[in-house]
Amino acid sequence: MEKNLDRDEMRELIGGAVRDEAFRRATFAGATRGAPCEWVRVVVRPIELRGERHYQFAYQGAKKAVTKNFLDDEMEVPLDELIGFGFAGVHITTGAEEIDIRTSRKGRVHVGRHKLKEPVEVREAESHNRVKDVPLPEGKADHLLEVMGIATPDGRVRPTMRAKYTQINEFLKQLRHVFDDAKLTDLDRDVSILDCGCGSSYLTLAAHHYLNDVLNVPARILGVDVNEEVIRKSMDRADQLGADKLLFECRRIGTADVQADIVFALHACDTATDDAIAQAVRSDARLLLSVPCCHHDLNKVIRADGPADVLRPVLRHGILLQRTADLVTDAFRALALRIMGYRTDVVEFVATEHTPRNLMIRAVRATFPKVGDAGHIAEYIELKRFWRVTPYIEKALGEPFQQLVRAAS
Repeated sequence: MEKNLDRDEMRELIGGAVRDEAFRRATFAGATRGAPCEWVRVVVRPIELRGERHYQFAYQGAKKAVTKNFLDDEMEVPLDELIGFGFAGVHITTGAEEIDIRTSRKGRVHVGRHKLKEPVEVREAESHNRVKDVPLPEGKADHLLEVMGIATPDGRVRPTMRAKYTQINEFLKQLRHVFDDAKLTDLDRDVSILDCGCGSSYLTLAAHHYLNDVLNVPARILGVDVNEEVIRKSMDRADQLGADKLLFECRRIGTADVQADIVFALHACDTATDDAIAQAVRSDARLLLSVPCCHHDLNKVIRADGPADVLRPVLRHGILLQRTADLVTDAFRALALRIMGYRTDVVEFVATEHTPRNLMIRAVRATFPKVGDAGHIAEYIELKRFWRVTPYIEKALGEPFQQLVRAAS
């Protein structure tokens, strides 16, 4: 069945279809002929959150994506706004039919409705509580999340803490992903973890809880930081949780006399990340998870000189120089870890909307570590020659590493 509608009839049709119990999905796309719009595509669908029906609006723009969830009685305003953008194409799917709405350049609205040959059984709204595989799920009471101020006593994540909640879960996913590769389940004792530059200790507390209480892996963690105030607050939270294998000390990274199986270095500023990497190597740690932050060291010395002169058009811009220095610094770190016998990669551990410092250096010590691999050393030396710099990681790793590099130079 096909027919033409005016604007008011179109609004009534879309609103009625979306609010229907059989509604499954609506996609808005194409050129807009209404209010100014930054989105190129918007998808609306019903979901279930904490036992209640919501409508999820997934906005896709040229440079960003945003997802918002609304209760049934909150949905009218964003839906009216969406219709007001005047997308040229709207496709709606329900349990019984598909509806295509096309708006011409002259503003005429054309509608096509097609009955499904085999009507789909109306399903319950998709449950995000069930389908999302997260280490610390939402909607379930969790004393840790409550103590950290992230969730209410009944498990609802506070809106202002949504980014931190996502960051915690994505970090724990990374930990879970490489935990078995590091052969940590083979230990006949508690797993020893050192968190370098623990800061407010959100991830320290989460890792302790996840390993001991969720995965039932006995683990003890020492968090160190130079800030006395954050250490005091972390100790208070550990007391509230009754965590007897969770300690905090005010000290510099690299000065802790501990043999760690796992080393964390999450947003340790500038060369503190290098000191944490060196701590992991000296400890023969089986696993390192590091999220570098505030790369200042090479940013001060990288120049478009010598072989790097070809990059002068890039490096003349401050922001591009900074990002280049960031990437070069982390490339040196990843190479150094490979030279010292670690299987190493660099991954994005969480979306930039949750934290702009979102690259993780993930290193697992090889079962039979090949220290001093000639190929990796050659790459490291060539990178130094190209940029005419000596990265701080070389100083942090000290004489054993420097000797390997000198012998191959």
